[in-house]
Amino acid sequence: MKRFLTLVALFVALMLIFPATGFTQQKSARQIVEEAEDQWQGEKSSISTMTMKIIRPTWERTIEMKSWIKGRDYALTLITAPAGEKGQTFLKRHNDMWHWMPSIGRLIKLPPSMMSQGWMGSDYTNDDVLKESSMVTDYDHSLVGEESVDGTMCYKIRMIPHEDAAVVWGKVFKWISRSHYNQLKSEYYDEDGELERTEVLSKVREMDRRMVPTHIEVIPADEKNKKTVLELNSIKFNRDIPDGFFSQQNMKRIRP
Repeated sequence: MKRFLTLVALFVALMLIFPATGFTQQKSARQIVEEAEDQWQGEKSSISTMTMKIIRPTWERTIEMKSWIKGRDYALTLITAPAGEKGQTFLKRHNDMWHWMPSIGRLIKLPPSMMSQGWMGSDYTNDDVLKESSMVTDYDHSLVGEESVDGTMCYKIRMIPHEDAAVVWGKVFKWISRSHYNQLKSEYYDEDGELERTEVLSKVREMDRRMVPTHIEVIPADEKNKKTVLELNSIKFNRDIPDGFFSQQNMKRIRP
């Protein structure tokens, strides 16, 4: 009986020191990244409208777009403004990617070699927009610590690509908030370990009943007075989108 009471007392003491949540096994680094991807683009799908401003030392340009994403295999982006680019679409189906240019009536298949090129003259790559590589399946993930980003505690995740993965980056660091699993900062490095660009996400607010960042800045490492700013205007999560929506025929006739 005395031994039983001693064990009970020890258990109560541990409960006081470590709350019940402390006994919950912490997610792995890969699971944290997967949670963050689902938080941003939906567990099944997302439909969003965005405004992108490309800022250069002597000029600025604004592009408006609408995107449909389903899982890791399907993505369709429609340019809605300005008039000169309006109607252009970009499609991904599994590992195949196309660009439709209505002004010249031409459909171009994008080879893997173009994935690292800037998308529409911005600091985003084609890979970023078309989601060719997967932050979940193409990398090994390590939890290297926790750091604060603008007052929000984040998991710091190091991501190293698999040897056979067709990815743009040699290494990626991501800061993912402990609350809501939002990606608040990312650093992208080339194969030589040199920082190429930093991505900072902010202005977290509720959209379609979840908290997400609505302001993104992509800043090149070695180019002063250059950056790309993306504003998330609206987003809907986990709507039903048939696979057939992501077709070459539809990318030629899709409307906002």
